[in-house]
Amino acid sequence: MEKHFAVIGDPIAHSLSPIMHQAGYKAAGYEADYQKFEVKPEALGEAVRGLKALGFTGWNVTVPHKEAIIPYLDELTVEAQRAGAVNTVKLMHNRLLGHNTDGSGFIRSLKDHLELDKGKKIAILGAGGAAKGIAMALTPFNVQLMILNRTPERAAELAQRVCEQGGQATQEAWGWGEWIAQADCLIQTTSIGLKNEPYPFSLEGIRPGCLVVDIIFNPWETPFLKSAKTMDCQVLNGIDMLLYQGVNAWEFWFEDQAPVEAMRRALYAACKPIR
Repeated sequence: MEKHFAVIGDPIAHSLSPIMHQAGYKAAGYEADYQKFEVKPEALGEAVRGLKALGFTGWNVTVPHKEAIIPYLDELTVEAQRAGAVNTVKLMHNRLLGHNTDGSGFIRSLKDHLELDKGKKIAILGAGGAAKGIAMALTPFNVQLMILNRTPERAAELAQRVCEQGGQATQEAWGWGEWIAQADCLIQTTSIGLKNEPYPFSLEGIRPGCLVVDIIFNPWETPFLKSAKTMDCQVLNGIDMLLYQGVNAWEFWFEDQAPVEAMRRALYAACKPIR
């Protein structure tokens, strides 16, 4: 019997998840399809009920629904509870189980670029659903997190959540500051740059060699990353995070090893026009 999967968000037209997952189904010989649906915030509950009624095995959740979807779910995994955000849903025994693969996907994407050891200082720009998943996944590594957000209350809330889970985190004021010179890694999780707009503050004073990550991948190199390159930083966009959060979602849904290389090839081929 064919299984059905999807991704919901607003906007959603740009999503490459269907390409990645369809390639995976083909490589694994699975009878499955993956669609994308634009869901406005006011229609989220109706969409969740509709996907469940239609028998979708699972779906991914992207901006702006990662936190808002939680009240519509029956249960959360430990990862989703810790993050306070959901990017993957699975229908099990007529119950909806929410999970978060953003953080684990991000950690896998860092593997060849940064050694996560005790004392590393990592700044996170943003405090939304993706930032929460990343922050909570970094917590067990005993790194020191610095959280910045345009709404300071949300940054404070995320820093507190990290500390409650045994990690180390502080809130820093949004904008240029002394924290820039301290960071071993800087992670940009906001939507700033999706339209190629410049970042609202300078990275002047950042350490040469600092790993600067932007979880955006379209454009392939945001003005934020271009600025970091001029300051002799290592740069990394979000394409591998997208790959590995998808891989982890696959393994959550199917309880089987994902065909990573097939998914990677399809994803990178789809990204060629935007490089």
